[in-house]
Amino acid sequence: ARAFCGFQDCFSRLRSMDPVRIAVVGAGVVGLSTAMCVSKLVPRCSITVISDKFSPDTTSDVAAGMLIPHVYPNTPIPTLKQWFRETFDHLFAIANSAEAEDAGVHLIFQSIPAEEGPFCADVVLGFRKMTKAELKKFPQHVFGHAFTTLKCESPAYLPWLEKRLKGSGVLILTRRIGDLWELHPSFDVVVNCSGLGSRQLAQDSEMFPVRGQVLNVRAPWVKHFIRDGSGLTYIYPGTSNVILGGTRQQGDWNLSPDAEISRGIFSRCCALEPSLQGACDIREKVGLRPFRPAGVRLQTEFLAQDGRRLPVVHHYGHGSGGISVHWGTALEAARLVSECVQAPRTPTPKSNL
Repeated sequence: ARAFCGFQDCFSRLRSMDPVRIAVVGAGVVGLSTAMCVSKLVPRCSITVISDKFSPDTTSDVAAGMLIPHVYPNTPIPTLKQWFRETFDHLFAIANSAEAEDAGVHLIFQSIPAEEGPFCADVVLGFRKMTKAELKKFPQHVFGHAFTTLKCESPAYLPWLEKRLKGSGVLILTRRIGDLWELHPSFDVVVNCSGLGSRQLAQDSEMFPVRGQVLNVRAPWVKHFIRDGSGLTYIYPGTSNVILGGTRQQGDWNLSPDAEISRGIFSRCCALEPSLQGACDIREKVGLRPFRPAGVRLQTEFLAQDGRRLPVVHHYGHGSGGISVHWGTALEAARLVSECVQAPRTPTPKSNL
């Protein structure tokens, strides 16, 4: 394996005197929140966040940022609910603090014309059935829900997280990693939050992109968000613009906006909210959701080479639900890191996954 040049001199003090050296690979919402949780849960450690892309150039920066429930096939509903609740509580505390504006977190009212209630009905605020008067706005639907949830605007939230990490002594490095073993022996534990990059870094052939195209428009009169039952068409107002979506194009790696798709998104959203015909300053954005059929991978693997080993905590595969559960899964990843730190340094067989 190639040596990870540049780190050896930075971390040359005696191991017995040094804190545990932890590298977090990836700087989207999952990577930065994981670094934050590790800094809180793992005492006496030094943390370095390493990525070739930071905000505003991450997939997270394209995300609409609504806290709505997402289901992962192999994850029990109680676990999903715990992740969602921990994330909701974390962001709710920010929304009710002086940091709310800087962090881009605020409460927002939602209407969903759909029959099935989500598992998070008792986590969000004021969940109820839509009234007949409210449903008149959606003549093609006969049932729906309304509630208040949180919106986390990544273009503000990611720099806010990064600033807090730097303030707590976390090192931020812009570098592309081609092989996780590059980080040995400069780091004692690695956390892989590389999203789609895990196709290469974790050799996970199950990972594939689900392309999402959205429109950012100016429509300041739109104050609450609307989402159809399938979740494919949505209107998410933010502090400075409204996000209109969207698409779910599996296996499509194209990051260039498609004008025909944009016209379709705008038409569908205007059908839900006719006043959007007056929207202006329309901009297109594209992101690739890191999808994994089995859902989020939260697991420790021990890489081994020539009798040496490197503990790696994998934390990726959130698909379109990264914002909704990022803090809950980051807490779980931090607990796995803590177990690695506390475990005796004896050989451990490599994971079967």
